[in-house]
Amino acid sequence: MPGRHALSLFAVLCTAACLPGPQVTTAPTAVPDSVVLTIPAAMEQLGNDARDSAVTLKESVEAPPTGLAVEESAATIDVPETPPAPPADASWDIEVRSYLSHDRVDFYVRRFTGVARDRIQSWMQRGMKYEPMVRRVFREAGIPEDMYYLGLVESGYDPHAYSRAAAVGMWQFMTATARGVGLKVDWWVDERRDPMRSTKAAAKFLSSLHDQFGSYYLAAAAYNGGPARVSRGLTRYADDVADSEGEDQFFALAETRALRSETMNYVPQLIAAAAIGKEPWKYGLTFDSVAPYAYDSLLVPPATAIASLTIATGVPLDSLREHNPHLLRGATPPEGETWVRVPLGYATETFASDFLAIPDSVRSAWRTVKVKKATTLATMAKGYGITSSQLRWYNPRLRGTKIAAGTSINVPTKLAISGAFAVADPSLERYGSAVNGVHVVRKGETLSHIAKRNGVSVARLMSLNKLRKNVIYPGQSIRVR
Repeated sequence: MPGRHALSLFAVLCTAACLPGPQVTTAPTAVPDSVVLTIPAAMEQLGNDARDSAVTLKESVEAPPTGLAVEESAATIDVPETPPAPPADASWDIEVRSYLSHDRVDFYVRRFTGVARDRIQSWMQRGMKYEPMVRRVFREAGIPEDMYYLGLVESGYDPHAYSRAAAVGMWQFMTATARGVGLKVDWWVDERRDPMRSTKAAAKFLSSLHDQFGSYYLAAAAYNGGPARVSRGLTRYADDVADSEGEDQFFALAETRALRSETMNYVPQLIAAAAIGKEPWKYGLTFDSVAPYAYDSLLVPPATAIASLTIATGVPLDSLREHNPHLLRGATPPEGETWVRVPLGYATETFASDFLAIPDSVRSAWRTVKVKKATTLATMAKGYGITSSQLRWYNPRLRGTKIAAGTSINVPTKLAISGAFAVADPSLERYGSAVNGVHVVRKGETLSHIAKRNGVSVARLMSLNKLRKNVIYPGQSIRVR
């Protein structure tokens, strides 16, 4: 995990009796073409009349001559209809074969194909969707394509993975590191969850680490444990590493006390994953062929409800969510146009006119209301039939639970909320600890746990947060003081 010590696959595989999944929020499920989803009630009420009415939006969208607006294409890659026959002899562009007899590598090969078999097979199957894209990005960046298997160790190829240290996405970036490699992380957008852009960022980061250490396995160790730790280790234990060259330097350094145990086992996991992934038939693993990750893009005005695009494009809402996991609030940001992704073939020449026919009241993600009388967040949210958390999602400057008279509040539409993700503020660097008096709930926590940790009573927490029941959910923000 770049930026801080990652919760790598080693941590989730340390118990022999079971194999828990990575610390993740639930990712949207891909929608098969044969499944027809019900359009939300708000869109049904719109009816066909809206399509026939010409409503002028302040921000117009121009359809390109080809009918396709391209952001940064996840280029279409041909995938065979049936899995290819096993090659006679697999090859890797990272050093794998010579390390298969290493104790740690052998341990993880046996673990991944033993007690962890079902989980690893599930993760590799999920990764097949992204593999052509990742390999292409790495190849273009001059990085060995088989570093693709780093994504399995980091997250199981889950764009919504969230570690205890608040590292996010398929490549598990911390906020500061993500911004340092060019990813946008703010209240509205978290590109760590964007498979394409986060992969490009991972390639950029790995390339810089390789330039620094001259070894991809040392680069991987630095990706997990931080470049400063690896650099200090190479300096402090220079005599121990002096006789090693290339990738052997990592294994020499791992025999010292320079690296945390998680990082010591991180590269062996990478090698084990690559060994199994390239020769699954040796281990009795089979995978179904899948369509590669690819999309079209549409340029959409600010503050647009993502779900409203179902009207103009016919894309099911679940598919829109799956293609845009980085748009956290189910809406485009309030400033500037935004590229919204749709499945291939849905960016048609009629999009502009179809989109313009949607009334502002449906297209807009929220309306701004000026509070006439002082109130509370809970009272206002209840008045609009939404939760306090949902109201906060669209008012990033809102602090506390009281709303003064004269305050302008963005009240989201239920259509916008239907496309949102229940995620914490990306600026929070760690689940489980309070930041500015706010604790973000992680899976398995209860109010009593949070109360004890912060030295307050459960009753006080319920009062501070206007909770009627002693029930909380992962990702929820809880005020502790």
